[in-house]
Amino acid sequence: MTLAEFFSCSLLAFGAPLVMFSLTVANDPVRIIIMIAAAFGWLLSFLLSSLVWYAVVPLRSYLAFGMVFAVIFQEGFRYGMYLLLRKTEEGLKEISENHNIGSNKLEMAYVSGLGFGTMSGAFALVNVLADSVGPGTLGLHSGTEYFFVTSAAMTLCMILLNTFWSVIFFSGFDEKNYLKVGWVVLSHFFVSGLSLLNSRELYAATILPSYIVLLITAYVAFRSAGGSTAKLVQSFSSRS
Repeated sequence: MTLAEFFSCSLLAFGAPLVMFSLTVANDPVRIIIMIAAAFGWLLSFLLSSLVWYAVVPLRSYLAFGMVFAVIFQEGFRYGMYLLLRKTEEGLKEISENHNIGSNKLEMAYVSGLGFGTMSGAFALVNVLADSVGPGTLGLHSGTEYFFVTSAAMTLCMILLNTFWSVIFFSGFDEKNYLKVGWVVLSHFFVSGLSLLNSRELYAATILPSYIVLLITAYVAFRSAGGSTAKLVQSFSSRS
């Protein structure tokens, strides 16, 4: 039972991102490099926020304090990735076998966002997955049986959100549309704040609003990337 729980939660959290990586990133070495660089950027933001949390001793017991600085540093490094990729576009075209890699400026935003989200998801869920293997499971005498599946669902949500956030974030700075940038930062704070409710086992109050934000963010990212209903229908009809 514990192994079934482990694999089901793993696939729920990382199944869709793995497919996205396989179909859109794995066949291009430059995209892999960008994704790894973005993942490393997320690690650095996590390190800095951890140092701030550790340094301010009186507030260590308040999760909200650490969450605020985590979001600030993550968005700071997202902006750093934006600057880095915009300055290295021409160089990436030269070293890549795919010389069209920079033709769509938001392509690299998508790849870096996927790297950001994947590393975030790995850190969020790896210890939970390790505990899910056993011995025993939650919900028999204490705790709730929904903890593992809720953690996996929120991990998937954050991976996809980080991917879409990067597309919107890069688009916002390219177009000087700071409403998009504001949406990314504020929705990041909002969803991260909702996750604090998990300590009270208010999982529905966390998951439902988070996935509503995910749907809105996905739509904004889709439109920012130049998507339209006609193009979406055409892409599906051409494959059928």
